[in-house]
Amino acid sequence: MTQDFAKDKPIYLQLVERICGEVLRGELKPGDKLLSVREYAIGSGVNVNTVQRVYKELEMLEMTETRRGQGTFITTNEERIKHLREEMKEQVATQFITAIQSLGFSTDEMLEVLKKKG
Repeated sequence: MTQDFAKDKPIYLQLVERICGEVLRGELKPGDKLLSVREYAIGSGVNVNTVQRVYKELEMLEMTETRRGQGTFITTNEERIKHLREEMKEQVATQFITAIQSLGFSTDEMLEVLKKKG
């Protein structure tokens, strides 16, 4: 199940975003155990050191908790998950607005399109 990665962003960040997305979509639930570093590396086709960095980043974001001898688990802190959801929403919105403005579209033009699509 090797994954494709964008060339313009570090792989570890893409994996962090992917796991956070799985949490926000409910594919990974609070308390779920993540694969071991080695299993995740094999499954995603990346180096073990990359996955170790991913897990470290997730722990720094307080999205995961590592329990010695047991593994890494998705946080059970619902407030942290809600906060991450808001942070990611803001980040995506900012990237979107920057992209449409750089192409010369107005906010009103994009709102019109979003209303039709939504």
